[in-house]
Amino acid sequence: MEQGYIQLYTGNGKGKTTAALGLAVRALGAGLKVYLGQFIKGMRYAEIELLDTLSGTLGDGRIAVRQYGRGCFIFREPEAEDFQAAERGVAEARETLLSCAFDLVILDEILVAMKLGLVHERDILALMDDKPRGVELVLTGRGASDALMARADLVTEMREIKHYYNAGVQARDGIER
Repeated sequence: MEQGYIQLYTGNGKGKTTAALGLAVRALGAGLKVYLGQFIKGMRYAEIELLDTLSGTLGDGRIAVRQYGRGCFIFREPEAEDFQAAERGVAEARETLLSCAFDLVILDEILVAMKLGLVHERDILALMDDKPRGVELVLTGRGASDALMARADLVTEMREIKHYYNAGVQARDGIER
């Protein structure tokens, strides 16, 4: 890729990860290499199953998926292992980004990891500043800071207007997980 940009998907609405994964599918279809690093998440979501299957089918190393979490923090506070996983994730994401081995680097939920104190804003800003010219970088999650939004080339805010969670609908396989 001649020129890569920095995309940031944030806001309290549903669809940030879904948008990033749609971009990953488009990139793969165009023959690009994709790295997906998921922060916070440690469960085997359906998208991970599909990307692993695609990786095996393609067999050419165009997809790499890494998870830097032990599960969501809906019902608990982050523990030492959660901080270590996030730290490892930032280090591996940096190494991956700078290697230029992938055309598209997606750091899913890194903004939530920042909001929870697992990742420092300065580390995300450094990733953005050091991004090689030919790599597209996508950051997702609620709670993007003004500094991150100012540094990004594209910012999309997903805004919740109505959500069925509020009526008691739980996450469904294949739709939310």
